[in-house]
Amino acid sequence: MNLTENASFRADVRAIAGNYAWTWNREHRAILEAALGADWAGHVHPMQALNALTDVALSKPASDAALADRARHAASATRALEAASVPTGTLDDPAPADVAYISAEFGVSESLPQYSGGLGILAGDHLKAASDLEVGLVAIGLFYTNGYFTQSVGDPGQVVGYDTYLPDGLGLTDTGVVVMVETPRGPINAAVWLARIGNIRLYMLDTRTPGNAEWATAVTDRLYGGDQQKRIDQEMLLGVGGLRALAALGLAPKMVHLNEGHAGFGLLEMLALELANGASFAEAQVNVRERTLFTTHTPVPAGIDRFPRALLAPYLQSWSERTGVEIETIWSEGDLPSDNAPDEFNMAAFCLGHAARTNGVSALHGEVSQQLFTSRPEGSAITSITNGVHARTWTDPLTQSFMDRHLGSSSRWENGDSAAWAKADGLPSEAIIELRAALRRQLIEHLNADYGTALDPDVLTIGFARRFATYKRAALLLREPDRLADLLGNDDRPVQFVFAGKAHPADIPGQAILKSIIDYGASTEANHRFAFAAGYDIAIAGLLYSGCDVWLNNPVRPQEACGTSGEKSALNGGLNCSILDGWWAEWYHPRNGWAIATSDLDTSEARDSAEAAALHDLLADEVVPAFYADGSLTPSEAWVERIRAGWSILGPKVTAGRMVAEYCDNLYRPLIAAQTAR
Repeated sequence: MNLTENASFRADVRAIAGNYAWTWNREHRAILEAALGADWAGHVHPMQALNALTDVALSKPASDAALADRARHAASATRALEAASVPTGTLDDPAPADVAYISAEFGVSESLPQYSGGLGILAGDHLKAASDLEVGLVAIGLFYTNGYFTQSVGDPGQVVGYDTYLPDGLGLTDTGVVVMVETPRGPINAAVWLARIGNIRLYMLDTRTPGNAEWATAVTDRLYGGDQQKRIDQEMLLGVGGLRALAALGLAPKMVHLNEGHAGFGLLEMLALELANGASFAEAQVNVRERTLFTTHTPVPAGIDRFPRALLAPYLQSWSERTGVEIETIWSEGDLPSDNAPDEFNMAAFCLGHAARTNGVSALHGEVSQQLFTSRPEGSAITSITNGVHARTWTDPLTQSFMDRHLGSSSRWENGDSAAWAKADGLPSEAIIELRAALRRQLIEHLNADYGTALDPDVLTIGFARRFATYKRAALLLREPDRLADLLGNDDRPVQFVFAGKAHPADIPGQAILKSIIDYGASTEANHRFAFAAGYDIAIAGLLYSGCDVWLNNPVRPQEACGTSGEKSALNGGLNCSILDGWWAEWYHPRNGWAIATSDLDTSEARDSAEAAALHDLLADEVVPAFYADGSLTPSEAWVERIRAGWSILGPKVTAGRMVAEYCDNLYRPLIAAQTAR
């Protein structure tokens, strides 16, 4: 064993593992797989696997000259990328100037479990696309020691557990910076860790810091855990502490992008700094507003953070004493008259009033948001940018190879290049059928091996995976049990369903829905064709998005702000069967999927029954017959044509590359240009 070569190889692998570009860069992933061995899986961070690997075990891959050369080149490119990243935003056009992107959660990888669902996944995809497009952006979040929660199935249904995660084992770097945020109970100190996402820097605040009281140490233990007092502490740390972290790091963003109202307390810090520089309160508000973008992700009042006066007033008292601004003055900025809740501080209203631009995350959601905030003068100006997904993350390696081969590896199909996706119309049927069969088989073999299911890799497979919130109606199919049993019992045109997702530990109705799915899958009526995959995370989601032939989505319209899971399925050749809500209301076409008819009946019970019947009609009369139209178990030519249409119509639209480019063109640059012109 050559110790020098071994050490050099270990250093190169460490450099690759230390940048989350390996989550979407296939060459980096392949190098890690070859270096770390067959035992390594994405659930375990490659840095942990590398640290556990002895020099003797590493000597074999290190002695592979070709692999060592690949690792050397990849590590060199990674180091150069990181050295050239300019978080202060001085990148040349077309990148915008410096943007600070603040979010309570980031879904970058299953091995960095700092996300609960769509908001975090969207934030992670935003960073990855920003890296691809070389946007001058820096991100701020919190590091949760226990993440969200782990899920298993037991009695009576969902079983909640918590793992412990340490940042230095997840490829994060200690910046040496510690920030402090004052609260009525005392100070919260937080260490600042750096996660590298390509050339984007994500700074994460961690309260496992010496000197903290026990309650303060627990502030970042769990994502969306604890009572409202803890929620205020978390959001104060995120907003106020996040901006203080950037200042301590010597970063001065030209604008701040608040990803949901959780980050809104950062506005208090921005206002305080303006006031400290001699501005009046009115002037401070103008100066803060011109630097702020607010993205709202909720279409319903219940989804907005509201904090009662009894809890929040002591925090605002401290801010009032620091700035000299009366509490009632700032309290009125969190008022939403249509709420009729004068003793609650509405975080979305507060953000809306201090943002030069506010956007929803689909065209329909933008319209709904205008109505939701109609009692505020800023509400009528809400625009929208429809969410997209990071294609290299959410397309299976098999799909990526297929696209690179047929659309062109340098065509930038992953960023929504319309000329590349136009080639989809000419893709050969045999190649599409072969790809879809391989993706379905990959999913079913995984489910059968890991969950003990008895699914068939040659059967039409319909998937549903998302957070088990009540409005998403995961159990809508079960409202017609006889028709569902007939569907699952048909051996001539067999159909199978796969469900996955989590219900928040405090969401009792959501947990009941999840249990009904689990129970039905264990029933004789299910005919071994109805399964629930526990432990929902990015890895499981990726298998479902790529392996399912049809993606089912049946929320209560218009309560789905965007719903990007169907976009991920579409990129892999899945067809959507969905309520016309979120992104599907905007981009549905009869050639690329199906729209479930909605009902305008007065009661939720009547509406749900009508829409369940419409869903079963659609499945029985159109979806299943279309798949088996040629009389065999392989998808029909008409089905394959729908896949082509889905790629050519949706490919240019659903990528995060398109989304981030629109943020740059429509929001980031105009905001920064307005400041320059002022």
